[in-house]
Order: sequence, then C-alpha cells, then structure tokens
Amino acid sequence: MTLSEKDAGEIFTLQRAAYVTEAHAPEDLYLPPLVESLIEVTSELDKAEVDSFGLRDGAQRLLGAVRVCVLPANARCTEVGRLVVAPDVQVRGLGSRLLELVEARVSEDITELKLFTGEHSVGNLRLYSRFGYRETHRVPTASGYGLVYLSKRVR
Repeated sequence: MTLSEKDAGEIFTLQRAAYVTEAHAPEDLYLPPLVESLIEVTSELDKAEVDSFGLRDGAQRLLGAVRVCVLPANARCTEVGRLVVAPDVQVRGLGSRLLELVEARVSEDITELKLFTGEHSVGNLRLYSRFGYRETHRVPTASGYGLVYLSKRVR
C-alpha cells in the first residue's frame, strides 16, 4: 500500500521502534532515523520525488514501511531508505516483501537502486545480498562504525 503524509505519525513511531534496536550494535542512539522529527518525516513524505510503501496487519497496524526517492543528480537512480519493520514481527519476511514492493512500483525509467546500512546490521546485509544488492563502498561515521553502501541494477 502507498503511504502519505497522513501516515507520518505511524511511520515516525515505527521508525523509532525499529531503529532503537538497530542502534544497539554501534551503540549510537543518534542515528539519523532516531533524531528525525515528526515534522521532518511529514515533510519528506510530502515531497514529489519521494514515495513510501507500507504493510499493514489487515487495515490496522502499520507493520513495515520503506521510502524511495529519485536522486536529483540522476533521474534513473532511486535511493531506497528507512526500510523498517516493527521489532515484534521481524524475521517473518516483511523486509523482503517491502523490497519486492519497491521493485514492483518504481518507475520503468529507473535502472539502479541504491541503499545503505550500518556495518553491524548483519541481517540487513544478508537481506540486501539475497535481493542482488552489491557493496559499492563504505564510509566511516563520526561514531566510529561504517556505513555500507550497496547498489542493484534493475531492468
């Protein structure tokens, strides 16, 4: 299902819950998704170049969400970001379903998908590898851990 700025509160809450778990490995509670405000989430969802998709438990609770953004420097490339799954339903294939949604719904003009994750996010790295993403480079953060950048060709 497509999400919009009216879903920002739920996305904000889900994002916090998912990334608190993620922040334990690098011991960094200042990861960008954890310090992003509700106003910033709402603003991001309101941008024309950003699409957000989610999975609900029936028509009720938001279980997972992901955002995609066409990169301004290259209209044929999309950045996949803020892929989150509620901690109590992780490891049930929802992350895979969200990636499938992204690939099914991105414009036919898109030829490359890019994303990044923390080097300690072993489960995420495994998931992205299964979907054909390959590491392009790593960037150290001020906190001392690395961000792993990955890319995948589509179409």
